[in-house]
Amino acid sequence: MVKRVLMIAFHYPPMRGGSGFQRTLAFTQHLPRCGWEPLVLSVSPHAYQDADAQAAAPAHRSFALDAARHLSVRGRYPGLLAQPDRWSSWWLSAVPAGLRLIRQHRPSAIWSSYPIATAHLIGLTLHRLTGLPWIADQRDPMIDHDYPPDPYRHRIHRWIEQQAMQRSAAVVCTTPGAVRDLGSRFAQPAAGRIALIENGYDEASFIGAELAAPPLRPARAPFRLLHSGVIYPSERDPRALFAALAGLRDAGVIHAANFRLVLRASGHDDYLRGLICGLEDIIELAPPLPYRESLAEMLDADALLLLQAANCNHQIPAKLYEYLRARRPLLALTHPDGDTAAALRRAGIDTIARLDSANDIGAALAHFLQLCRAQRAPIAAPVVVARHSRADRTRELAALLDRVQRKESP
Repeated sequence: MVKRVLMIAFHYPPMRGGSGFQRTLAFTQHLPRCGWEPLVLSVSPHAYQDADAQAAAPAHRSFALDAARHLSVRGRYPGLLAQPDRWSSWWLSAVPAGLRLIRQHRPSAIWSSYPIATAHLIGLTLHRLTGLPWIADQRDPMIDHDYPPDPYRHRIHRWIEQQAMQRSAAVVCTTPGAVRDLGSRFAQPAAGRIALIENGYDEASFIGAELAAPPLRPARAPFRLLHSGVIYPSERDPRALFAALAGLRDAGVIHAANFRLVLRASGHDDYLRGLICGLEDIIELAPPLPYRESLAEMLDADALLLLQAANCNHQIPAKLYEYLRARRPLLALTHPDGDTAAALRRAGIDTIARLDSANDIGAALAHFLQLCRAQRAPIAAPVVVARHSRADRTRELAALLDRVQRKESP
């Protein structure tokens, strides 16, 4: 008998920008090898602000509007049209589409991915209408002490999270801290319901990137420190980093001939441009690259930079796992007590400084550059890196699906 799972995900190709869809995409690619056939239900491509038709992946799609782009007048739209998120209209088309898929293909389970919160609402509704077990996958925590900042949206997110804890077969978190936090807030319903499946990297994509010809670089090119991915102003605030760079340049430790910080696909270039005034000779804002090319750039960088603020201590950037696989020196600017720092220390990497301290960053970066130039910067061992492949993560999901199916079988 074919085992099928209906997977509800907003972030999925042809969406372009960010790495949010890589987790779901990898699950759908690897699940068939684990005995599960995925049925993906996603949004119509026009719901994405940026889509790449060349990168589309097989999926069933239903109509959705972005309230900010499709329903606004002079840049304003009613707040109710964006609760629990700007794509709440997706629920209206996705529930009937999901019911049709369930009737046609008889899946054994429903899986939904947050963010976007509407995906969980669709999963919850289909679960209640069909009785199929529902797994709620949380790439990020749904609520925190200051998130979502809008009180009304915070209450809606809390309600959705409560429904997931009461009605789902499992709630999946991506970090140990998120597991602990969720368990502390739902002590009674949480018994055996919360699972940990971390993010990871795609080995096939890295192999493809390694086989591609590396870009030609001048023999005496500046040291390239690369940050690849979105820089959120509140969660990855780079102001202390820029202050540290200014101090190191004034002290003669770095200059345009020996150092270059590349911020690739920051998603907030206009904001950053206002912060790096006077540092343009050592900081480059670079546009997005296709996924495999971005991996090739990681492999070719002299070192990699990770940013994560203390208000995200229960989160680990998905980029961390790709950085580990790239096996380049890694400088992490994050809180020492957070999950990101703990994951790096488990991988044998201790080049860590606080993101909010220019003095700490300045000292750590100067030492890090010395280690790199002496080829003594710590790099994760291959055996450690291999544990984080998305193929291994998919086997964990398949095992969870098997447990849920056995539990639901009469």
